[in-house]
Amino acid sequence: MGAVKKQPQQPGIARWRFALVAGLLCLLAVALVVHLAGLQVLPEQDKGYRFLQDQGRARTIRTEEIAAYRGSILDRNGELLAVSTPVQTIWANPQLLKEASAEELRALAAAVGTPPARLAKRLEKYRNKGFMYLRRHMMPEQAGAVLALDIAGVYSKKEYRRFYPAGEVTAQLLGFTNIDDLGQEGLELAYEQSLAGEAGKRQVVKDLKGRTVQDLAVKQEARPGRDLQLTIDMRLQYLAYRELKKAVSENGAASGFMVILDTRSGDVLAMANQPSFNPNNRQGVKAAAMRNRALIDQFEPGSTIKPLTALAALETGRYQPHTRIDTSPGYIRLPGKTLLDPVNFGEIDLTKVITKSSQVGITKVAMDLEPESLRGLFYRMGLGEAVGSGFPGEAPGILPTRDRWHPIELANFAFGYGLTVNAVQLAQAYSVVANAGLKRPVSLILAQGKTASVDGERVVDAALAREVTAMLETVIGPEGTGKRAAVDGYRVAGKTGTVHKVGSEGYVDNRYRSVFAGFVPAENPRLAAVVVIDDPSHAKYYGGEVAAPVFGKVMTGAMRLLQVPPEKIVPAERQLATQLDERGTTS
Repeated sequence: MGAVKKQPQQPGIARWRFALVAGLLCLLAVALVVHLAGLQVLPEQDKGYRFLQDQGRARTIRTEEIAAYRGSILDRNGELLAVSTPVQTIWANPQLLKEASAEELRALAAAVGTPPARLAKRLEKYRNKGFMYLRRHMMPEQAGAVLALDIAGVYSKKEYRRFYPAGEVTAQLLGFTNIDDLGQEGLELAYEQSLAGEAGKRQVVKDLKGRTVQDLAVKQEARPGRDLQLTIDMRLQYLAYRELKKAVSENGAASGFMVILDTRSGDVLAMANQPSFNPNNRQGVKAAAMRNRALIDQFEPGSTIKPLTALAALETGRYQPHTRIDTSPGYIRLPGKTLLDPVNFGEIDLTKVITKSSQVGITKVAMDLEPESLRGLFYRMGLGEAVGSGFPGEAPGILPTRDRWHPIELANFAFGYGLTVNAVQLAQAYSVVANAGLKRPVSLILAQGKTASVDGERVVDAALAREVTAMLETVIGPEGTGKRAAVDGYRVAGKTGTVHKVGSEGYVDNRYRSVFAGFVPAENPRLAAVVVIDDPSHAKYYGGEVAAPVFGKVMTGAMRLLQVPPEKIVPAERQLATQLDERGTTS
């Protein structure tokens, strides 16, 4: 047998090398542990665990706004006039939505109610943005259908939308809010700060698709707006609106407005306007329809001022209701103008001057008065200054003052030309007469704890005011110009007015503003009202024919609604005689 050949031995790994490699591996593991500890345990380390947590929060935790509930607006009896309802607004992140398929975009467009081409165009427009609206103010069930498509980049947020249950009946008074629920007109604008409230804030966790997966905390509670309760009585508001709308239509008028005041408190119980609009859907609405004419429009009151001129005459002590005035031959010439009565009334007393609305008679009275005393009475009655309603754009009216009054200026002033008022001012002036000379502040907002009767400022002697009331009652009588304002079972005091409108070249002969102002019941007044019908285009245009019937119909319903008991009717002439006896004078 041959000898066995030995295999050569492989050289082994030197121990020092093994120890070196093992040591390096151990050092690496220790370094990794130290680094991990620095990241996750040691807070002082640069870019330690707090840094990483902050970075994580920055990518997942968001602060969202909590919409504040806007305060409601109510009438004096608690009926809702304006209320906010929760809605959902759908929005998108164009950066994510542009990755959606064509099928998803078509489904999304159909769900939000927009043509696919329009959605594609908007996506292109906002392609570099992180936010765009898809649809504002959707009903929750509609918004749910959109979110159910589960398209990346499509989200929703809660908002509120304003709703006006009475619609056009209170449109100009309340005004409206915009799509962001901010007041734009009317009382919504005037009381924006109180109604709006304050939005809150909350922290939420969102996933990579922007969906909320967890509510973390409420950082600030939303503060709801405060409710606003008006003096308006919706029963009277509906009644006034209905009759006003009917009168404007039947007379082919351009517009009309009516104000009703509670004579005992100064509260505005109704404020109606025509034409009107639906504040819940304002598409195509003209700006003129949004104007609250009862407070914003100022107009010459015409013959409705004559009773105040008669009151100024009574204050001199030289005149009494039965003082005789010669109006023959039915006209009076003043420098630059001749003033006419419709017929020659001859010699009549001051009461008959008001009954027949004699231009000649009131002019002769005015020529015997000091202009500043006449103007001073008008001012005391509330003309020439804002009533302080707080309504945006309220017209203060114009009550002129002059160093020297020309005769025609004084005559015009005495029968309601050359000065302007708004409807609330005129109603307040008649309330002073109704309240036996007490002037009470006008209010649109119902004050908490307010009593039915409010103390007023005495601006006119009570006996004189009652005499004027009796004179105003004759206007509603058989011989007066305002018989169509009568209310069955109640004594009515009031005055008609037919005012020429002003054109580009002065007063226009065939364009008028028909006015009636009055109060009821005359003996114990409850309501004062002013009706204005602007530019009637049919055959009738006198205040007694156009405006007075509206007053009569509305007040007939109002007495029933307020359950005011009927009066024992006393002829106005007998009432005047009684008041003269009380005053200790003779005719």
